[in-house]
Order: sequence, then structure tokens, then C-alpha cells
Amino acid sequence: MHPTLRGLLAHAPILTDGAWGTQLQAQGLPTGACPDAWNLEHPELVERVAQAYVQAGSRLILTNTFGANRFALERYGLAEKVAEINLAGVEISRRAATGAAKVFATIGPSGKMLVMGQVRRDELLSAFGEQAQAMASAGADGIVVETMSDPVEAELAVTAAKETGLPVVGCMVFDSGPEKDRTMMGATVEQAVHALCEGGADVVGSNCGRGIAGFVELCRRLKAASDRPVWIKGNAGLPKIEDGRTVYHQTPEEFASYVPQLVQAGASFIGGCCGTTPEFIAATAKALGIAASG
Repeated sequence: MHPTLRGLLAHAPILTDGAWGTQLQAQGLPTGACPDAWNLEHPELVERVAQAYVQAGSRLILTNTFGANRFALERYGLAEKVAEINLAGVEISRRAATGAAKVFATIGPSGKMLVMGQVRRDELLSAFGEQAQAMASAGADGIVVETMSDPVEAELAVTAAKETGLPVVGCMVFDSGPEKDRTMMGATVEQAVHALCEGGADVVGSNCGRGIAGFVELCRRLKAASDRPVWIKGNAGLPKIEDGRTVYHQTPEEFASYVPQLVQAGASFIGGCCGTTPEFIAATAKALGIAASG
């Protein structure tokens, strides 16, 4: 096991952070703008988001690099700024962490569909490798491949990230099928975990796609499917569309009430995804018996 992971797991469960996109919007990110570009344009506002999570009790924070792969940045005319954006993203989170939290850089989907022939495997491997190498060179403590729906793409991203020598977390979205326990591509929890482990993931998990309540059973299955530690980042309940906006009505306390069940189900890393804020992380810290830093 990687020394960084071993050190973290000695104090498991580890509290991670919450949502980034909505927090950046709260700082003024316009709808439809490229969030990752803010690492260069408004680093102080991105750092404010990261700092708020550290102060709420996060011992592991992510980076504002979710869409900073070549294919995703291409949509904004920023494909040539992959290295620059990822370097800045890691540096911002490292400043915010001030040694109180580890920084795991985040890699999201490419936005291209392998099954539709929109991209080749070698192209994805290259794009994720480019992103991961920039993260490693900036001093990331680890890499999180998250919000993946295609197990093949996830495996390629994990494989590319593993080339850095850093610990790698692989996370899938399970939001399809009658029980909402399959990926959009139809993969079961067990099939997805197999793909992540084939890629070399050190930690397996799930984020997004459903409210925190649905993650308890998912966590049990993730835990049973391999010998890897489990990472869970659930949404703040189910969203409602009000006046054209996506609104989450779950309170931080309601969210945190599921934490004991997640721990019992085997989660080693717990945080929040869509709809969660520093207040949710502070409530989760309280549920885990962790004192906030600020």
C-alpha cells in the first residue's frame, strides 16, 4: 500500500470535502463558464472554496480540475492549457490545505463516448495521462478519478493516473436501473469495481448520482466486491427544479445522520457531492467526532 494511503487509513474514516461547482457559482462563476479556467483567472476565489472545506474539518480536499482534460477543455478553446490549469489547481488546493489536509487532484470524464466511436482508447489514455502528470508535478498527494459512468473509460483514467506513482481512487456513478445500482452503461457495482481494480485503483468508490441515503447499500456492495478501501461522496438528497434552478432541500444534519451507517457499511473516506457545502462537511465532521479547524 502507498505510504500516503497507509498514513491516512491509520485515522480512518477520513473526512473529504463537498461540492465544488455550486460553491464556485456562489463565488460568482457564471452559468456555462469553464470552472477550471478560474484556476488561472480567479485563483483567490477558488482558494476560498478549498479553505472553507479545510476549516469545516476536511482532512482530504480535491482540486478544481474536474473538467481539465484536453477533451473537456477543448469545448472552451482551452485544450492547450491542460498543464497550466492542472498545475494551478493543485497549487491552489495545496495553499488552502496548509498541511492540515492532503490534496487529491480530481479527474472527471472526457465527455466523449467510447461506445459511439467519438474517441479511441489510446486517445483517452493519452489525455488522462497528460492531466495526471501535470497534477503529480504540482505536488498532489493522490488522484481521484470520479463521476465515471463508463467502466472502460474509468479503467483507462485510473491506468493513466497510476503511471504517476501516486495513490489513485476510482469512483463510479450508479444512477441507472430499477434499483439505481448500475452505471449509465449498465455495469453493476461488482463489474465496475472489477474494472477499477484492473486499472490499478488503490481505493474504489462512488460519488454523485443519488442522495446520501442510497449510498449505504452501495457502500456495502463496494466493500464486498474487493479488498480495497471504499470512498463515498453522496449528494444532498434528491434535487428539485425551482424557477429553473436545481435546489437541494436536505439539511446538513439530515445528511450527516447517514454517516454512522456508512461507517458501519465499511466506508474509509466520506464526503459530499452535489448540493453539499462546508456546512455539510462540518456536520459530517461532528458525526465522525472530528473537531473543525476554524
